[in-house]
Amino acid sequence: MTDLPLWLQAVHHDGSPYYLTPLFPEVGEPVRVRLRTPVKAPVEEVFLRWTPDGEQTYEPMQAVEVSGPARYWEIILEGREPVLNYHFLLKSGDGVFWYTAAGPEAYQPTDVTDFRVLSNYRSPEWLTDAVFYQIFPDTFCNGDPQINPDRLPLRYPGYEPKIFPWGASVPETLPFQDGFFGGDLIGVSEKLEYLNELGVNAVYLNPVFQAPSNHRYDVVDYFKVDPRLGGDVALASLRQDMNVFGMRYLLDVVPNHCGAQHSWFRAAQEDPDADETDFFTFIDHPDEYHSWLHFPSLPKFSYRSEKLRRIMFTDENSIFRRWLKPPYDADGWRIDVANMLGRQGEVQMNAELSRLIRRVVKETRPDAYLLGEHFFDAGPQLQGDMWDGVMNYAGFYTPFMHWLAGFSQHTWHHGKITCSVPYPTHSLEATWRTRRAAIPWALARNQLNLLSSHDTDRLRTRIGGDESLHRLAAVVQFAFPGVPCIFYGDELGVENVPKYGSRACMPWEKAEEKQALFRFYSRLTQLRRELPALQEGGFQMLHTDRDSFAFQREHPEGRILAVANRGTQKLREIAVEHGGMPDGLRLREVFSGSEAVVQQGRLTVNTARGATLWVTC
Repeated sequence: MTDLPLWLQAVHHDGSPYYLTPLFPEVGEPVRVRLRTPVKAPVEEVFLRWTPDGEQTYEPMQAVEVSGPARYWEIILEGREPVLNYHFLLKSGDGVFWYTAAGPEAYQPTDVTDFRVLSNYRSPEWLTDAVFYQIFPDTFCNGDPQINPDRLPLRYPGYEPKIFPWGASVPETLPFQDGFFGGDLIGVSEKLEYLNELGVNAVYLNPVFQAPSNHRYDVVDYFKVDPRLGGDVALASLRQDMNVFGMRYLLDVVPNHCGAQHSWFRAAQEDPDADETDFFTFIDHPDEYHSWLHFPSLPKFSYRSEKLRRIMFTDENSIFRRWLKPPYDADGWRIDVANMLGRQGEVQMNAELSRLIRRVVKETRPDAYLLGEHFFDAGPQLQGDMWDGVMNYAGFYTPFMHWLAGFSQHTWHHGKITCSVPYPTHSLEATWRTRRAAIPWALARNQLNLLSSHDTDRLRTRIGGDESLHRLAAVVQFAFPGVPCIFYGDELGVENVPKYGSRACMPWEKAEEKQALFRFYSRLTQLRRELPALQEGGFQMLHTDRDSFAFQREHPEGRILAVANRGTQKLREIAVEHGGMPDGLRLREVFSGSEAVVQQGRLTVNTARGATLWVTC
């Protein structure tokens, strides 16, 4: 591996307002592109390399400004293509180097990691200061016991639903999906004041459509909200209640598969000539068919059926349109297993269906947020023509949890792959950087960053109940580019429970007991909603060592510095000159109020096990 000159660590560009304006140009609109290099570096010339209409060209950039330790180079790029790809070439006394979204290199890179400007894409503006709160309805709050499953029984073959007192233990012999606690949408409405106090302004609801199980990913009717949650009326009422607080909400939909109790699937099994038979793929009718991960209770849809595509997507009152309209007015969709949608052996319709969903949803509600579930590399689906964002497992959560709590990789058939060696900080940095480089900056700002979800262990459980690491994780989550999402109860330190794992009943009786952690989260939500640097600022990693890292978010209206330390030794100071921070720059730590000044290119941060968050004074 070629050693690069150290000054290349100070070269920086991203899609934030400091370096690129406008972020969302019209086709043909001039775009100002800036690059930062260190004043002390032997840089002689800088060129922007791009490929208008497929032909490579190098445009010279002009040195326009010196500020402290940084020199800024600038060019006005006038392109008439919907996507502008570019990177930089630096000619120096040390040789020639290239700089892309993946960082500096001594060899000419491929175009895969180019910076990209999208002129045919618009992010939902309301995401800029959004703070999401994920709710698993059955275990969040029981607002109306009169509609509990035992009071409002819905019978499905093979399901024996049982209702338990709030937070009670569930017998180990009971199938997980059959145990209910009675949470409902009325309960969500009752707790909006609590969410508002926390600082949340957007809610992501796990499935609410009619289904036999407590998780409701086995839908039996996409056109009805489950009566045990309060039905359609409760969702419309929740919408109105949220309007009082200025809140948004996402619905969770499963277009990849349905429940085996769905009337479409029952009709297909009963009659091989029924129209609905084409909605599925039968290997040996009626009992052998394609299903999600071979679970027979979840038959997989076949979108070769034009009729199914109309019902699900394109009809005026299709499933994807209906719930975005009054009186429900959902603000977007979370797409379950978006990576698997339309994929079935030789039939690979994922890209086609993803683009169709985008067209339909944006026609119906232009500011809707399209969020895909994707645990892996979602880069191809995050280019502006499919999803706005994904639940950012691969680009944030997974490598961060490896670093924070130890390497652990789930496998479907072989348990977990674990390693006792601490996950290296440089591996965390490289994963974050390469995942971010694979997508345009405009979409990097839209990724939903989480620390727990209904499909993962609770954060508090992963870190063994360590309060310092919990706070460290929350600081990093809120400071990282993207949209933070709190999993219900994490602000109270909720841990996994037997059998239900992360889907524990919300311990409302502990809300007063856990006020310190709640206030800590409230402060983070306030900062997220107030500071332009946390909303639109760039991202540059400034420090990595065995047990700590630090990054800055840079914006014309100020910058923030997040410092994280998983170790037991205090991190005293870090170098910041390569982040363009001049000597004399004063920063204040938001939780302690202490101040520090950049001196000789370094900043005293005094960060013990946990995290500190600094803002420019």
